[in-house]
Amino acid sequence: MGYKIAVAGKGGVGKTTVVGSLARVWARDGMKVLAVDADPASHLHSVLEVPLDRVPKPISAELDLIEERTGSRPGATTGPFYKLNPKVDDIPDAYSVKGADGVRLVVLGTIRAAGSGCFCPENAILRALLDHIILERDDAVLVDMEAGLEQFGRATCRGVDLLLIVVGPSARAVDTGRRIAALAREMGLERMAVVANHVTGEHDERAIRSMLAEHGLELSFALPRSEVVARADIEGRSVFQMDAAKDWESPVRGLSNEIQRMLDRVSDAV
Repeated sequence: MGYKIAVAGKGGVGKTTVVGSLARVWARDGMKVLAVDADPASHLHSVLEVPLDRVPKPISAELDLIEERTGSRPGATTGPFYKLNPKVDDIPDAYSVKGADGVRLVVLGTIRAAGSGCFCPENAILRALLDHIILERDDAVLVDMEAGLEQFGRATCRGVDLLLIVVGPSARAVDTGRRIAALAREMGLERMAVVANHVTGEHDERAIRSMLAEHGLELSFALPRSEVVARADIEGRSVFQMDAAKDWESPVRGLSNEIQRMLDRVSDAV
């Protein structure tokens, strides 16, 4: 079974770039990688070099599929009954596309938070699909989440090998990270790591460590502020298409190695 990593963080901290970059590095190292876009504001396809006209339609918008699998069509007045555990095992392969380095991309769409009052067929299929991807697939999986983890059920949380919380060098980003960590603990997920992105030198890193320590959190890894990432964003390209892509790939590989060390320590302790 491959690693199952969920990645969350405040908007603007570079979470999607981290997800896509890890996916590319893992695929280059021979892993079969499935990248899951579960953030409605995400642009994961761009890091994976999937052209806009090939980006898969969100599963939440596949109305015929949802009706076929749940017995109810979203938005229709056909009654309140639908399957809570629809068949989803074929969806990741049938409704994903292959991006650069062989990474497969599947787009979920919005998953309503538990307790939001949304009892709807699209939510049933998205939750069942995410459970299947995390708990049953052999792929290495990276899930690009919204800032919170409310989309996850408790079973899915237990299946995640690691929650990666991405923060930036700001008090607001760190506070969002604190709230994500607290919610994860409430849901029974203790395996988490905080990664700082856009870090400019030791002063930024010390400040982030200090802010995290106030909330009982530690910094596991720091990714430097990258000019090549900034230029790629301006040009609307994947950072891996840039001439100096190696300048970014190198620290991402460092993060990948640290993730493996963390998971190895967990395995040794079990």
